[in-house]
Amino acid sequence: MKFVDEATIEVIAGKGGNGAASFRREKFIPKGGPDGGDGGRGGSIYAVADRNINTLIDFRYARLHRAKNGENGRGSDQYGAGAPDIVLRVPIGTTIFDADTGEQLFDLDRNGEQVTLAAGGEGGRGNIHFKSSTNRAPKQFTYGQEGEQRRLRFELKVLADVGLLGLPNAGKSTFISRVSNAKPKIADYPFTTLHPNLGVVRTSESRSFVIADIPGLIEGASEGAGLGHLFLRHLSRTRVLLHLVDVASPDPDIDPVEPAVEGAKAIVEELRKYDPALFEKPRWLVLNKLDMVPNPDDVKERICKALNWQGPVFIISGLTGEGTQDLVWALQDWLDTERQRENTESDKADGSYVAEDPRFDETRGPADPA
Repeated sequence: MKFVDEATIEVIAGKGGNGAASFRREKFIPKGGPDGGDGGRGGSIYAVADRNINTLIDFRYARLHRAKNGENGRGSDQYGAGAPDIVLRVPIGTTIFDADTGEQLFDLDRNGEQVTLAAGGEGGRGNIHFKSSTNRAPKQFTYGQEGEQRRLRFELKVLADVGLLGLPNAGKSTFISRVSNAKPKIADYPFTTLHPNLGVVRTSESRSFVIADIPGLIEGASEGAGLGHLFLRHLSRTRVLLHLVDVASPDPDIDPVEPAVEGAKAIVEELRKYDPALFEKPRWLVLNKLDMVPNPDDVKERICKALNWQGPVFIISGLTGEGTQDLVWALQDWLDTERQRENTESDKADGSYVAEDPRFDETRGPADPA
């Protein structure tokens, strides 16, 4: 599998160097006093989100990451050198858990964000720190501290605005290849998609969004059936889900509505079982393969009625592109509104939000007072 989205590693930070207990010994200076230096700090281990990396494959092969120990202190007031740190570069969207307790420690969702996985031990203190007017020849020193040691589990959740949801062969890969720059493998057999595909949909020079295609789901996916359950977590970061439903029947004598409705209900139930928060996400119904349906409007009406669907619904053909542009523009407008709402809420939270004055018109300046 090309896409690796989970790995377990062990990180061991370096031990701090020991302090030194030493006394100055030079000719004609019989009582030189203490001159033992401190030990150096042990190396720490950090994780940094890097937008140039898109898998955790490196951590499948390098499972142990150990930083070096700090140097011991020496006489003549010489401090030990600190050990170099280790920086692990991970994809944006990596969530880090404690492998032993399952506790979530970090969520790296911004490029350049850095966190400490294991802190290096502090160096010990030399005997120069223990001299006083009453203790002029101290022999005390301290040992360096041990570095932190952890077992960690990395999980990658891709960052996308729109997530595609549906049964195998619902046409998700065809759709994403039609509206974006993604070039997934497309074939007429189930489970063609084996790893998530990301595509950028650009509607203008300054407006775009990211769409994610995951392997198709089948009934029982939340319990581990099929491939889709491995990647359901990637949908948790999306803002809206597009539920693609295949409305074409390979047998012209079979009404396509009934199998389409059953498949749609099965997918919704898997979402509910896997994660209630994912089930509550905004979801749009997209009826695909209208080019193979003689009366698409009738099929659309019957499916919506059978599902008691009240949300947005579109009927498209991923193969010919019919209806896809209207869907893309509707998504862009909805995402722009959602982003503006999130920015406003963020500004209100930090106190930087300033409400617009209704008496002010940007095109004409301040309006005359009533």
